[in-house]
Amino acid sequence: MSADPSPSSIAHINWSESLHQLSQKFGQTTFASDGAFGKITFNDLNELAHHVAHVLIEKGVESSEPVASLLPNHLDAIWITYGIKLNGACEVPLNFNSTIEEILWCVGVAKFNWIITYENKYEELSALGLKVITIESLQDESRRSPKRQFHALDVLPSVAAHDWGRILFTSGTTGKPKGVVYTHERRWIAEQMLKASMPFIPQRGSKLLLMTPFVHGASLMTFAWADFGAEVILLNGVELPKITPLLEAGQLQYIFAPPTVLGKLIQGHEGRVFKGVRCIFTGTQALSKGLYDKAHQMFGPVVRVTYGKSECVNPITVLTPEQSLEFYQTHPLPAGACVGWPQPGVEIKIMPLAPSEDHEMQEGIAQGEIYLRAPQMSCFLMNPEGIIEHEQEGWHATGDLGYFDEKGRLMLTGRIADVIKTGGYRVNPDEIELQLVGAAQWEGVCITSLASEYWGEVIIAVAEGAKAGWTEELFKRLISLSKHKQPRITLDFKALPRNAQGKISRKKVRDMVLSQFILLDGPYPKVEPLGAPG
Repeated sequence: MSADPSPSSIAHINWSESLHQLSQKFGQTTFASDGAFGKITFNDLNELAHHVAHVLIEKGVESSEPVASLLPNHLDAIWITYGIKLNGACEVPLNFNSTIEEILWCVGVAKFNWIITYENKYEELSALGLKVITIESLQDESRRSPKRQFHALDVLPSVAAHDWGRILFTSGTTGKPKGVVYTHERRWIAEQMLKASMPFIPQRGSKLLLMTPFVHGASLMTFAWADFGAEVILLNGVELPKITPLLEAGQLQYIFAPPTVLGKLIQGHEGRVFKGVRCIFTGTQALSKGLYDKAHQMFGPVVRVTYGKSECVNPITVLTPEQSLEFYQTHPLPAGACVGWPQPGVEIKIMPLAPSEDHEMQEGIAQGEIYLRAPQMSCFLMNPEGIIEHEQEGWHATGDLGYFDEKGRLMLTGRIADVIKTGGYRVNPDEIELQLVGAAQWEGVCITSLASEYWGEVIIAVAEGAKAGWTEELFKRLISLSKHKQPRITLDFKALPRNAQGKISRKKVRDMVLSQFILLDGPYPKVEPLGAPG
């Protein structure tokens, strides 16, 4: 399909030729590893990805046709995503932990027939009517085939820039996930913008640690990193036995870690100092001063903050390590999370909220909804009913609340859909969570609410993997907040539900609480387990 409504001078993109050139330049240099014994070189990547592309061609998969992948954070995910792209198909990466119900929803949105996964998923996915290609069969065919030497004649044809190139799924925090459509052109522009906004030029041998789901930010970092001949280390989460030796040996120069991941990394190395890390890329969630200070103590002033979304991938705004240091040394810190200045080509405007939804910062600064427009932004959104256009003139209404400070930096203050209305006040749960990130007493924490006739909504704090004394620590950290922002109920669970980006889902946490507890409403609300006597 051809989806991009904006005019462009780019007509075609030859992904195949670009990868072929990387193979010629870097050859047996390691492109990606798993932090242990597994690795692939640039030559391996070229051969495996082209093999996937040729298999798809032989099966009749055409340009823009959606092809899904269901793979964990493993090296296989890398060469599969490259192979689908070389073919010109529209890649639909799915969270490996998706349930059958979630996969069926994605099928209804993206309308894919083909899916690439492991053999142990073959039967259940075939039963859904999907055409399954297994990793094992691709590897076997590749081993049986003589090694290809990719010369000019082996280069696959260019793909049309306006053809569909990728469908990502939103986190589904405000309802069922939507499909976010990117053309091949916008994928290419995103890669160039990410490279152009880096505070350095990676070198051959530079190592970047990736621990978040490859279906989103980690894959974008991988595509940009490859062009410099540098190496990515792809792990399936914060695997400390693999990470610690690399840090101790000074072998990690760069780390991609949203705040929740950064918090786990710091907790696993409490009190230690590591030299050699040049930059920690973070974003997707607010970075608290407490967590920034711990990262500063452990790694130095190397934290770089960005703002990105499924609907418009990084970089939207950037706060460089030097600028982050300056911001977090400000006293007192302004309300909200600072994510820096818009990058070249990115437009941002703050749209006033309707009077009935008016929110004001505690300093008296009016917030609004963040709208954005950028050359790397998605073209359309999709649900099972069809395509959803962006706003007029191509603007995307993010659903995020924020404002520009006096220096022109974008400050995020929460989500419109998450705002809690309690006792006549409007409360942003992000403001509360910002005080709680990185504490050792819990692995994660979520601020959400329960419907209440007495209060409107009752604020609750739900901890993940909490230790003894966690509630005392929680209220100690929240002492600076007004009383109406204090949680009235606290609960803890062994694990909390997360979305494809690894973020705790407030909606699913609320559903989890209501599936196990009932609210006893009133001026002093509390919960009791469902089915409890009386």
